[in-house]
Amino acid sequence: MIQLDILAVGNLERDDEGKILEANSTSVLIRTPDHMIVVDPSTRYMRPAVKTSFKQIGVFPKDVDTVILTHTHRDHIENLDFYKGAKVYIHSGASEEVPGAVIVEDDDFEICKGVRMVHTPGHCPEECSVFVDADRHYVIAGDTVPLEDNFVRNVPPAVNTDPGLALESIKRVRRYADVVIPGHGFPFMADR
Repeated sequence: MIQLDILAVGNLERDDEGKILEANSTSVLIRTPDHMIVVDPSTRYMRPAVKTSFKQIGVFPKDVDTVILTHTHRDHIENLDFYKGAKVYIHSGASEEVPGAVIVEDDDFEICKGVRMVHTPGHCPEECSVFVDADRHYVIAGDTVPLEDNFVRNVPPAVNTDPGLALESIKRVRRYADVVIPGHGFPFMADR
């Protein structure tokens, strides 16, 4: 059976004009019978929370064999060095190069049974979400759904390269998800 653990709950703070003051992504561990997968390693600021979560779960960061980056923005990748032995996956179209990463071209790419990278562009060209078939259908959405409010109000991320494409990607998440894990916040039920 596939299990998901939140390693760190991200946040996104803006000033009164909407300028981002602080951004730290949510980081998730997916445990399958054959793999330990981290989605979005997050920032240095979140590293103590990630370390504490690993201790509580009883897993070591060195046990992680796969890292999936929903995209290459700094607030999602700073702790990548924490998983030195892991194979890293990123969807094509990234403006930032990730040395040694496997570049995924497919729209829907199976990492392992029950875990798929699904291209959900709009926030940026390489944006992807991770669809997980566990006890429910989970979507680790990255910045396809940065905040629960984006999903509830059906509005694209404030920072985006294509708002129409971003809305289509939110719809794709909506069609699959029972639970959404946003890029910057706590998981929520999709049918609320």
